[in-house]
Amino acid sequence: MKTFQGPRAELTTHGAAVGDLLRLWRERRRISQLDLAITAEVSTRHLSFVETGRAKPSREMVLRLGEHLDVPLRERNHLLLAAGYAPVYRESALDDPELGTARDAVRQVLAGHEPYPAVVVDRLWNLVEANSSVSLLTEGSAPELLAPVPNVLKIALHPRGMAPRVINLGELRADLLGRLRRQVEATADPELVELLDEVRGYPCDQPVPEVEIPSHGNIFVPLRLWHGEQELSFFSTIATFGAPLDVTLAELAIESFYPADEATGDYLRRIKENA
Repeated sequence: MKTFQGPRAELTTHGAAVGDLLRLWRERRRISQLDLAITAEVSTRHLSFVETGRAKPSREMVLRLGEHLDVPLRERNHLLLAAGYAPVYRESALDDPELGTARDAVRQVLAGHEPYPAVVVDRLWNLVEANSSVSLLTEGSAPELLAPVPNVLKIALHPRGMAPRVINLGELRADLLGRLRRQVEATADPELVELLDEVRGYPCDQPVPEVEIPSHGNIFVPLRLWHGEQELSFFSTIATFGAPLDVTLAELAIESFYPADEATGDYLRRIKENA
């Protein structure tokens, strides 16, 4: 099992008024003042005063509005700071003893998923941990893509990464960029915007569908790639921690790959048995 550590990054929302930030989050979620007031059980008048800066929200009000607006924990801390309160959600290092139980659970998931690949990524798609089978996917990638902080999107789509071995690169590109765009829309994270700008600039010699229309029998977008002379086909599932109260945990995601056909499953099991 491999462990990768990367630098933390801060968003650039410091200095903005809490009312302006709350209004931006409400507009981003396409929720009216009336609807938010009803769900958060606050008067529309008071909410309007908070957004315009005529009233200072209490600490509990900031947290309540952040929850109802589904604001990421990192940004809820920024809302609190903008309102003059201390952050309440910790951002622990991955090796923090406080995260020991969660870290052990993640590693059990990764190890138990062998011989199929599984990765853990942070909010920026940086590779945090991976099981040994992930080497089947990253094999042949340029060293600069694998260190110092591997990024799974860059590895997947870069012409010196997995891309030359991906049989359905156009489909995969559309799926990954679509996921990243939705993440940008949900979080407004400027670092994700930079990542999106970079990876969509990578070349692709296949048509990239604007709208994914499944062909007969398809129920997911597969990852199809060559490993030597063997064609492998995978689908994946994504798991996150339920109700996390730590920024680091809230931003972790486990993506587990499963064989999409019997030939891929048999091939991976043989590799494991012969290792």
